[in-house]
Amino acid sequence: MTATVDAVRERATPARGRRRTTSWLAGFAQRWAVFVAAVAVWQVAAASAASAFFPPPSRIAQQVWDGWLVGESGRPLLTDVAIDNLLPSLGRMFGSWLIAVVVGVTLGIALGRSAKALDYVGPLLAFFRAIPPPVLAPVFLLVFNLGTPMQVATIVFGVIWPLILNSVDGARSVDPTQYATARAFRLPRRQWVFGVVVPAALPKVFAGLRVSLSLALILMVISELLGAVDGLGYQLNIAKSSFDFPAMWAVVVLLGVLGYLFNSVLLVVERRVLRWQPGRK
Repeated sequence: MTATVDAVRERATPARGRRRTTSWLAGFAQRWAVFVAAVAVWQVAAASAASAFFPPPSRIAQQVWDGWLVGESGRPLLTDVAIDNLLPSLGRMFGSWLIAVVVGVTLGIALGRSAKALDYVGPLLAFFRAIPPPVLAPVFLLVFNLGTPMQVATIVFGVIWPLILNSVDGARSVDPTQYATARAFRLPRRQWVFGVVVPAALPKVFAGLRVSLSLALILMVISELLGAVDGLGYQLNIAKSSFDFPAMWAVVVLLGVLGYLFNSVLLVVERRVLRWQPGRK
């Protein structure tokens, strides 16, 4: 009887695996069907219009491949242009984003657990977060001059507010029962913060991380348009000034691909970190 059950299980396992694969492929096709259709429409419309301002996606893809991924070497590696511009841009973006994450999440959780401090600081936060970050880029340019400090200041100022506000909201969402239980058992402050407050705030914190990472990519380009000597924004400015529209669109597409990849990686990290939550797979 046991041998029969084992045989049935062995036959069912490959079938279950095939069903999962088929379901994944169907979901993947469904998610990307609209995107593929939009690219196809763009290709046909651009080829029919023959406009220099809107090259077809095939021309843009060729420009990305030749200008950023392969170049004259013919090997699928980053070109000299990519190494000299893409890597510095990503370094500034992620460095600024990490600074904002450390400061914003720490400050947000501290304010979220102190109603009195939030009453004092709340109006100040509301005032500064209402200022569009690109407006202050010229101010940072005057204070720090050209270079990385100006770009870092612009990015940090723009991305820190969603981190603070989401962390405040998350820290305030601790269940009153958990708070009463912690007080009854007289948990040490360190254990209370990292064992109760931080796990309760993590879903809102990750929402702030995703928004701030997208903003970091946008502000990285804006800060590099104002006088950088390298970076994706710098290359975008050069392509625009020289009326090299395929190169300009190649930078735009490259930024879109990078934004999608960064968001996808952060979603994977979020699912793994928050897999303990009910309803998450």
